[in-house]
Amino acid sequence: MTSSTTLSRVRPALPWVLRILAATLGGYLFCWGFIALTLAGGYAAGMSFHDAEHLSAMLGMLVFLGLFLWAFAARSVLRVWVTLLAGGGLMAGAAALVQRALV
Repeated sequence: MTSSTTLSRVRPALPWVLRILAATLGGYLFCWGFIALTLAGGYAAGMSFHDAEHLSAMLGMLVFLGLFLWAFAARSVLRVWVTLLAGGGLMAGAAALVQRALV
């Protein structure tokens, strides 16, 4: 078996591997930022910490499910990765700013 034969077997699997990684790891990172921002925002709005924590965790599970499905339905895997990483990073940064303002 030559290396070109092996490469031709691996190449068709690459888009699926990228989508699976985007759905799991990218979705996790996005939801981490979402949960952090929702928790900080809920607490800043006057909710008790544990109520904000439980609400953000429950909403985060629904967001993760939606992102997981979207990662496979989207036409461009690059758009999925950019959206998940940029969105998660922005929300985590915003959550850090809200938390810093509370302390």
